[in-house]
Amino acid sequence: MNTVFLLVVLVATAGWITSTVTLRVQSLQLKADRTERRLALVLDHFGIEEPELAGMDEVRALLMADREISAIKAYRRITGAGLAEAKLAVEALAVTVKKP
Repeated sequence: MNTVFLLVVLVATAGWITSTVTLRVQSLQLKADRTERRLALVLDHFGIEEPELAGMDEVRALLMADREISAIKAYRRITGAGLAEAKLAVEALAVTVKKP
């Protein structure tokens, strides 16, 4: 009986901790998103363009050679972005790249 009770308490505590951490992470993500939007507005207001990262020429060259997967890998290596973010960024960049 004691073992079952302790197991239930442990599971309930783990659930509470998980939900608390999840809510905190979501709150921090919302704050980060809001800060990024505000920073973008400030940069736009002052006419400041974000400098391009070194190595993006390699990504463009790979896109021009129809090597999108290699371009995504290169983008991830250069920026440290995750797979989904890199895929979206490379697809957006592919629209601006003129293929021979």
